[in-house]
Amino acid sequence: MKVLRLHDTAEGRLVDVEPREPGRFSMYVCGPTVYDVPHIGHARMALVFDVLRRYLEWSGLDVTFVSNITDIEDKIIARANERRIPFEELTTTYEKAWYDAMDQMGVRRPDADPHATAYVEKMVDFIGGLIDRGHAYETSDGVYFSIETLPGYGLLARQPLESLRAGASERLEQAEDKRSPFDFALWKKAKPGEPTWPSPWGPGRPGWHIECTVMSLDLLGDGFDLHGGGQDLAFPHHENERAQALGGGHEFARHWVHNGWVEVEGKKMSKSLGNFTDLTDLLEQADARAYRLLILQSHYRSPLEVTGDTIERAERSLASLDAFARRTSDLPRADADVTVLERFVEAMDNDLQTPEATALLFDTTTRANAALDAGDVDTAATLAAAAKEIAGAMGLELRATAGEVDAATAALVRQRDEARAAKDFAAADRIRERLVASGWVVEDTASGTKVRRP
Repeated sequence: MKVLRLHDTAEGRLVDVEPREPGRFSMYVCGPTVYDVPHIGHARMALVFDVLRRYLEWSGLDVTFVSNITDIEDKIIARANERRIPFEELTTTYEKAWYDAMDQMGVRRPDADPHATAYVEKMVDFIGGLIDRGHAYETSDGVYFSIETLPGYGLLARQPLESLRAGASERLEQAEDKRSPFDFALWKKAKPGEPTWPSPWGPGRPGWHIECTVMSLDLLGDGFDLHGGGQDLAFPHHENERAQALGGGHEFARHWVHNGWVEVEGKKMSKSLGNFTDLTDLLEQADARAYRLLILQSHYRSPLEVTGDTIERAERSLASLDAFARRTSDLPRADADVTVLERFVEAMDNDLQTPEATALLFDTTTRANAALDAGDVDTAATLAAAAKEIAGAMGLELRATAGEVDAATAALVRQRDEARAAKDFAAADRIRERLVASGWVVEDTASGTKVRRP
């Protein structure tokens, strides 16, 4: 029986992932904090979970995918005040930048993208419940969650809380009436120059962690199937989400999945380190599909270093896939090779082994091309169908068209095909030379001459 296995951060091992409801799958992935343009680390997260979502749907599951928009947070307030604009103007600008980039990369929009500012009232109610249950307390500057009240806090850190606590006193600021350095803010009381909302503890705004707990439970319900995000979110953000949910008497995510980060010279890419590459810059300079292919060729939990050379190699690989798509575009329709698809499922079900799946894709295109060279159209058609099925399941678009061909070029293409049919190969070669001189790449396919721009 087919069972997807993924590495569960909470378990620290591969586990069987079986949906809460047969035939349906619910997943929540932390979305962007919209105060700046996205970098390629954010894009890796989005692409990894887009691939997982697409594969689950290809496998026959009805997936509900939720990814939030953080539109109120310390960085947003600081940036808006720095520019002397309303925070709503800032977040609207960068939310658009996020979705423009996601659309360009072929990342499908979530089924729901809840905004933190739309959920403040529900967050206030949830915080009140945590106070009533003895898991939270009010201080001079806000309301905090008391980690001492929740046995097992620190699960997603994958190390003892004592070792975390040892370094915490050195790096965490301690409010005078905060009980523990790891207690975290649920509500922040109003400060000058900040947007505020009403609450029983005075005007203020929610902490960062509470938004995802409230929104995911509201939209997906208790015990939803999977919570995902970048590795850097596992602790403390996701651990704090989990603590809030359990403290509120809820069953939270059944599985936790985190992707590795993008590195530059061995260091994690982040805005705080100043070593991030704007995603918009990458998309202006390279084929957006190249970054998806690069990510597919690396396992989602492994670190990934992106350079100009790796992007260029990915673009060359894409060119070969596009050439294959063009060459096989006119093949008769056929069922995909079953053995190839079985190997694809085996790779993907084994902790989303996209490097193996991608290698299988290229191997299948090579075999299909060889079959065409040998005149075995039937075998080529089944292999081509399998290759295109695999690419589609991973969201990798193959382009069988090469752009608009003008009338004069189209006439030359027809003349060349006629010359080849009449076995006038000298004339065919002369026409080919004319096409190449005009800047066209000329390819011979089973259905005749194809031309494209390089």
